[in-house]
Amino acid sequence: MTIFAREVLEGTVIIGQYRTVVQRTPEWQEPEKQKAGLKAINTAAGWASLVAVILIICVAVPLGLLSRDFDERVGDIIEGVSKVVAAFCILQLSLKMPKFLGLYASKKGKDGVQIGLTLKSIRFNVAWNIWREVAEIGVFLIPFFLEGDKAKAIPLSGLAGIVVGGILGAIIYIANKRMKNKTWLAVFMAVLLLFLATGLFTGGLHEFEEVWGMTQNVYNYRDAAGGFFSEKRLPMALVKPFGYSAKRSVLQIASFWTFLTFGCILHFWKWFSTKKIREAEELAEAEKAGEVEAVDKEFEHQETTPIEEKSEGTDEEAASSGADEENQS
Repeated sequence: MTIFAREVLEGTVIIGQYRTVVQRTPEWQEPEKQKAGLKAINTAAGWASLVAVILIICVAVPLGLLSRDFDERVGDIIEGVSKVVAAFCILQLSLKMPKFLGLYASKKGKDGVQIGLTLKSIRFNVAWNIWREVAEIGVFLIPFFLEGDKAKAIPLSGLAGIVVGGILGAIIYIANKRMKNKTWLAVFMAVLLLFLATGLFTGGLHEFEEVWGMTQNVYNYRDAAGGFFSEKRLPMALVKPFGYSAKRSVLQIASFWTFLTFGCILHFWKWFSTKKIREAEELAEAEKAGEVEAVDKEFEHQETTPIEEKSEGTDEEAASSGADEENQS
């Protein structure tokens, strides 16, 4: 139940974030384009889940028939690589979310948002991450498939986990959808995805640690309060994807804070670059406005000058004519 709930929560968060971007950003407000974007998300998630399930069956059935033990070290390495790769994909999405919603400026100008999120990028990122989540469930469950007694608990507990993870993911999605202020929405989505990426990176390195040797544990309170704080049990298992753990090794602590700091620095750089870009845009607009005003003044001067010269010439001619008449007299 915990395995299903955790992985389904991660998957629904990823799908929900992409759906929110497609539904809320101005570049996707055209009905046909928005429909195509939502369809791409659903299709990519569906096909990725199907492929992952087929892969799980193709691996589990032969292992079960041949009665061979599944090497847990291989499973840990596969999961570790998958999580590290996914961490950087989710970090990239965390950096793009504020740009999609207009909080961060793009050096590419008005087309920067459109270029940053295309149907191709949607399909790849959604398919990769959903495939990874479903495949991880299989990696976790294969050892249980090989033991008949334990396999009996999978269907019902898996269904319960899907319900729990799906409900929590739906709550996050609805919260994203109903937030009217795009600035706070961008901040919420960026922070949520940053912690999800940090949790994936930390978890991936921990998988390698379990294969090639554990570093020293700094603290361990998994059994505190009857195991309530354990990340392997509900409810705390639901926050494990975001980097929580009741037992921390030196590598886990170092990787968590290093990746989180790295992500914060990237966000700060994006914010600082946005500030500079917008200052440059304001200066360019001010200069353009000044040039237009100068042109207008020059145009007004050109319109009024001939009239004045003509007026002055008329006065001189009148004076000269008067003088001639006086001399003749």
